[in-house]
Amino acid sequence: MVLSDLDAWFVSEVLPMEAALTRFLRRNWRDDAEVPDLRQDVYVRIYESASRSMPDQVKPFVFATARNLLIDRARRAQIVSIEIIADLDALDFSADELTPERHAAGRGELRLLQTALDALPSKCRRVVEMRKIDGLSQREVATQLGITEDTVERQVSRGVRALADALLSGGVQLDTKAFGRAQNERRLST
Repeated sequence: MVLSDLDAWFVSEVLPMEAALTRFLRRNWRDDAEVPDLRQDVYVRIYESASRSMPDQVKPFVFATARNLLIDRARRAQIVSIEIIADLDALDFSADELTPERHAAGRGELRLLQTALDALPSKCRRVVEMRKIDGLSQREVATQLGITEDTVERQVSRGVRALADALLSGGVQLDTKAFGRAQNERRLST
């Protein structure tokens, strides 16, 4: 299957923002059950608009489209909350541009994350990679590694917590013994 330029643009530029777009919609819409439909409507608007003219800056375009969709939906609703409109008007995504400083900081965070991932115990690292990077389901990971789904869930939880700790501390201090000690300390403190 050959992707058109528009399809390739959409897949490489818009779809990676799905998690941020979903969070934005959840924060700004009163009914979580409608969020997947709203996201799809945003995608349709983006695709149709981009077919006429490609935007220069993708992120502000995506979030402006989402904001406009929410405003349109709020206008059509029987009861319009003043808070919804006020919150949407206060949002400004134009200042969220990728500057050289943000690019360098992002690269540094990625290097730190890779170092922290490499410092995890091998079983934990493999489970985290399969779940969070490869996007496999918990069941698929369990089947491929010959472990239980509970084990997958525990390893992902431990691994992600250790990665977050490493990123928050600004350095990687994990080894197998430290990993186990950190888990025991958490259990004792809770």
